[in-house]
Amino acid sequence: MSHVLIKGGKKLSGKLINQSSKNAAVALLAAAVMIRGKVRLSQVPHIEEVERIIELLRSVGVLVEHDHDNNLVIDASADLNLKMIDRQACDATRASLLLLGALAAREKKYTLYRSGGCKLGNRTVRPHLLALQKFGISIKTTPEAYEVENPVKLKAADIVMYESGDTATVNTIMGAVFADGTTTISMASANYMVQDVCYFLLKAGAKISGIGSTTLIINGVKNLKPVPAYPVMPDPIVAMTFLAAGIATDSKVTVVGCPLDFLALELLKLEVMGQRCVFHNKRMSLNGKFKLVDIEVIPSKLRALPDKIECRPFPGLNIDNLPLFIPILAKAKGRTLVHDWVYEDRVIYSLELKKLGAQVSLIDTHRVWVEGPTKFVANEIIAPPALRPAVNVLICMLAAKGTSILRNTYVIDRGYENIYETFRQAGASITLIED
Repeated sequence: MSHVLIKGGKKLSGKLINQSSKNAAVALLAAAVMIRGKVRLSQVPHIEEVERIIELLRSVGVLVEHDHDNNLVIDASADLNLKMIDRQACDATRASLLLLGALAAREKKYTLYRSGGCKLGNRTVRPHLLALQKFGISIKTTPEAYEVENPVKLKAADIVMYESGDTATVNTIMGAVFADGTTTISMASANYMVQDVCYFLLKAGAKISGIGSTTLIINGVKNLKPVPAYPVMPDPIVAMTFLAAGIATDSKVTVVGCPLDFLALELLKLEVMGQRCVFHNKRMSLNGKFKLVDIEVIPSKLRALPDKIECRPFPGLNIDNLPLFIPILAKAKGRTLVHDWVYEDRVIYSLELKKLGAQVSLIDTHRVWVEGPTKFVANEIIAPPALRPAVNVLICMLAAKGTSILRNTYVIDRGYENIYETFRQAGASITLIED
């Protein structure tokens, strides 16, 4: 456990450097297990979520080594021992579910412990199971684990996704890569992590078309080849976090390395609210697949959105970016309805911001009114057990004059690389204290 002491109310300045994507990184680590050979991933973020996946892979016999800086070398050539799987690592991250697809053509029978992650209410695994069983995979769910039996040969299928979820789509893609024949995945997620995994698998020899759309066509292959270098894409959610921090603190800052296609509607919403942003240095990502831009945030007088704000699968306002609008809406004049329809309980955590002066009124477990403008006040708070609501508290503490304390910050460390130092370099007063 650790806590953060924040002397808030200071304006930020300079640059906030975006990091590589948490969700893409963990999905790429899982996909690397499909390859019997070395894979080198670069730009891998140093975050707790990645560390849990590394622990999980190492526990079953995958070699994972830090090359240098943010590079990882993964070698899954050896036979795996699923009986030794790290139960605590499974319990710590929902991304452990990605082994279901990664191992579909590799392990005939094994047990995978139930996954953990953010506490967001009921989170169904049914989309994973319904899709994977189309390949001939049998998954029996018990209170503690998934009992998996994979067929001798995966069969291709026409699959309609029960939900357009990111991890469920990635699992389905990984299952389809080695399935005999042509698989069509309809109503797939086209989100950033799904695209990054597809481009990685293409480099390994997979045959995938329709990337970036909601219909994917995958022709099965016999094997995949080693990938000597693949950079993880920048994180649109961290970029949105830094935009929110700049806006909430009335600061002029530049967020460097924003994946533009995955922030388009977010930026339009901000424009409607009166937020001024200037784009600089348009370019492509290191893998040549994603458009990047540096976004300069200029202090602006904000007005509430005239319509409710909600999220949806890509293309649309990102599901993980929706809660990050709450600190922004709290600065705007007027009242806005936030509809977080995806998760059962996530919007409830926004009530923690009332302790920092935000005017937040809960309608039900999916909807909340946010009214501003807000003058944030300092306080001491235990971080909510969910990543984005927890970082929201941090953002509002940066904006609040006085000294705040945020306790139990591991949940933030799951997804953000050295975020406190990033804010310190931009002028914030933050002290991380280990309990």
